[in-house]
Amino acid sequence: MPVEWRISSELVPYEDAVAEMEARCAAIRSGTASELVWLLEHPPLYTAGTSARVEDLTDPDRFPVYESRRGGQYTYHGPGQRIAYVMLDVAARGRDVRKFVAQLEEWVIATLDSFNVKGEIREGRVGVWVVRPELPPGPDGQPHEDKVAAIGLRLRKWVSMHGLSLNVEPDLSHFDGIVPCGIRDHGVTSLVDLGLPVTMEDVDVALRRNFESVFGKG
Repeated sequence: MPVEWRISSELVPYEDAVAEMEARCAAIRSGTASELVWLLEHPPLYTAGTSARVEDLTDPDRFPVYESRRGGQYTYHGPGQRIAYVMLDVAARGRDVRKFVAQLEEWVIATLDSFNVKGEIREGRVGVWVVRPELPPGPDGQPHEDKVAAIGLRLRKWVSMHGLSLNVEPDLSHFDGIVPCGIRDHGVTSLVDLGLPVTMEDVDVALRRNFESVFGKG
């Protein structure tokens, strides 16, 4: 069955999204449903991955905090951020988790390239980054870098849950209540913060267009 695409126009409560992912993954594993890519936005909230550290939640009363079974640490979700939840059969795609994560990174980088933004990955730092030469250097003296997309996955019987979040035009001050992904020496940015008048619809078109080249026809 071809991959189904779903776009939610209203903000989706986090708990509702998790319940939907759980049900869909079970159906994919049983062969009764197709794979799904679900594009959505959440109300403002923080999620704690399986490696989250308490000290990285610096403002616990700011937004609701949800425990998540995905990998990674604390992250923020909210309006203006495109969430792409990917419910894909990783067993049928080779049972190679490292390759699957690399494909998610490649998908983000190809999507950013559609807007002439160079996304890069860094050893030891999850997510996709952009170099900001117009800003002061980082604490290590290297060019300033900000995260533009986060990646966090959970596999249930070799079907993926969660996925990625790409900052289109979120309120970047909302990230101040956490240490995003446990990384203290670098910041976050968005496509609009980078000076690009990009809409959510533009991003959705780019995500859909670049998906097939990375994951195959969907």
